Amino acid sequence: MRFSYNKLWKLLIDRDIKKKELGEMANVSATTIAKLGNGGNVNTKALLEICNALHCDIGDIMEFVPDDEPTDKASSNAHKEAEI
Repeated sequence: MRFSYNKLWKLLIDRDIKKKELGEMANVSATTIAKLGNGGNVNTKALLEICNALHCDIGDIMEFVPDDEPTDKASSNAHKEAEI
């Protein structure tokens, strides 16, 4: 079981926001943004700050993914585009 932040990367693309800009908007570190990029664990305060900065709900930026579900290639590509 894990959390996926693919929804966050798609939201950033849709709003034309770069990861660095998100970090500045939400006042979260580059390390936290990198952890999100790797699907790592982050502090709930950081998630709250991101939701506040983007004016969205937690379900708009992340979702629970069972271990047996394959990775969505399209969502993975969206994540890579957000890095640019």
